[in-house]
Amino acid sequence: MHFIKQLFKPSSKYNGVRLIQVYVLKLFFGLMFFLAGKDAWTELITYPGPWDNEIGIAWCAMAAYTALSGLGMIHTLRMLPIMLFMFLYKGLWLGFVAFPMWKAGTLAGSDTAEWAAIFMIMIIPFAFTPWNYVFKTYILGKN
Repeated sequence: MHFIKQLFKPSSKYNGVRLIQVYVLKLFFGLMFFLAGKDAWTELITYPGPWDNEIGIAWCAMAAYTALSGLGMIHTLRMLPIMLFMFLYKGLWLGFVAFPMWKAGTLAGSDTAEWAAIFMIMIIPFAFTPWNYVFKTYILGKN
């Protein structure tokens, strides 16, 4: 019971960020590292080539992003910009790709709908992101 209470209190070890936030972010960094990383690195290593430039850039960016997510499991607050990058690229994709299809009634049953459902999972780490810490640290340059 004591541990559960501690999860919801600001932690001095993590600059006042609640442990529950840190643990959920660690979980999602791990998911990015292991699941998305497996797909990205498998694609890069096994691709029969030659690459289309844009497809190659996308897979390399994904591999780099997932590799850096591994550091997020250890240095969670220091690596929050990787999580912010994820929120931004997935949010942009949902807004510019999925939303217009949804609005036009063409999203349901498409490959885009499957990706939109996967990308909507980002709501969970978004909700657990310590936004005060993000603002103070990455916008104001304090901490």
